[in-house]
Amino acid sequence: MALDDHELILEACKGNMQAFEDLIFRYDEQVLSMAMSFAGNVDDSKDIYQEVFIRVYKSLPKFQFKSQFSTWLYRIVTNVCLTYHARKKGKSFIPIDDEKTDENEDEMSAILISDLETDHLTINNEIMAQIQLAMKSLSPQQKIVFSLRHYEGFKLREIAQMMACAEGTVKKYLFSATERIRGQLSTVYP
Repeated sequence: MALDDHELILEACKGNMQAFEDLIFRYDEQVLSMAMSFAGNVDDSKDIYQEVFIRVYKSLPKFQFKSQFSTWLYRIVTNVCLTYHARKKGKSFIPIDDEKTDENEDEMSAILISDLETDHLTINNEIMAQIQLAMKSLSPQQKIVFSLRHYEGFKLREIAQMMACAEGTVKKYLFSATERIRGQLSTVYP
């Protein structure tokens, strides 16, 4: 029988590394997804992911169970994303080459897809690329709110808890981000 978060936290605080790993395993995909939607590239996402779980490991004994573990964890993710952005501010990254990220890419490209599906996928990929490009113009707070709402599906109330701010502030960030992205997309797709 699997332990719940509360039990895993208590065990991890006693030094049980398996309990800590089980806790990480429960949330690692969500954390990586949030980091990826914020950072926009794999390398930065992995750095954010690693920093999040280092902070969780160091801070777990201080967790007081005043909120759900997931809310506390996502607040750490939000803070790490904002801190990471502040550290990288002013530094630009230009990839030298386009590495393959999927080991099965050659196999997948051999699969025949109908022309209609191919066109649909191409359009969706182009739109997603334009949204990612537009997100680069957002402030860190706007980017994290937009990502949490539209990519991760969190409610505004949950995002406000994660960011430790008022729900109205979250609405303002989301509205501003949406307007900015919509404005940038309207120049590409009039």
